[in-house]
Amino acid sequence: MDKGSIFGAFLAIAGIVAGLLIEGGNMGQVLQPTAALIVFGGTLGAVMLQFPLSTVMAAFASLTHVFSAPLKQNDQLLKQLVAFANKARRNGVVSLDSDLQTIQDPFLKQALMLAVDGTESAELRKIMRVSLDCTAENDERLPAVFESAGGFSPTIGILGAILGLIQVMKNLDNIQEVGKGIAVAFVATIYGVGIANLFFLPFAGKMRLRVRDEHQRREMMLEGVISILEGMNPRMLEVKLAGFINDPLQKPKENAA
Repeated sequence: MDKGSIFGAFLAIAGIVAGLLIEGGNMGQVLQPTAALIVFGGTLGAVMLQFPLSTVMAAFASLTHVFSAPLKQNDQLLKQLVAFANKARRNGVVSLDSDLQTIQDPFLKQALMLAVDGTESAELRKIMRVSLDCTAENDERLPAVFESAGGFSPTIGILGAILGLIQVMKNLDNIQEVGKGIAVAFVATIYGVGIANLFFLPFAGKMRLRVRDEHQRREMMLEGVISILEGMNPRMLEVKLAGFINDPLQKPKENAA
């Protein structure tokens, strides 16, 4: 699990709840089913109107990636590509045909299959670039769902507030009903602003980072396969691909004397 995401969500909720309790409030004051129905139902309906249902479902299904730590697979990918380069250097690129069945990633498998079939490096780059761009465009739609939800929910919260105030104006002679209407009005605004800034927009930001990491991983695959096809020395290939996984914020290790 991604400890940063989990701790961040907990800290955000805990801070707001603690502030409410310190001011003498209680959770019952903000747990308003009517306000929740207006905000969540209205936001979900607006999102489904903007995006295809399949995209909305895929976006919510991908929420697991927000709270799961990304797998450190780039090191293994680097070793795999260097191993392919060594084998191709000894026995030719065609010898990699026997390794195709062991490759799980469809992008890498397709690129290596084209290389084994004798595709020129320039043509292979064009073909896989189309696949890469289309995949990246489809992946970018997932965080866009939550960005739109983050834009809709505050406005829907204001709509809930107006509806609550309408009920207040209709029941000015009944103090109890006036209190309920005001509660719904303010709580709907809290739900709209809160869900946007504590969940929807952070979800979109974290998912966009995950998408960029996966796109960079595919770029690494493409450059590796093309370099193998062009006969690059395995050691040079390792140095070249290491640029995709080296952390620029991490101090470089000094070579041992």
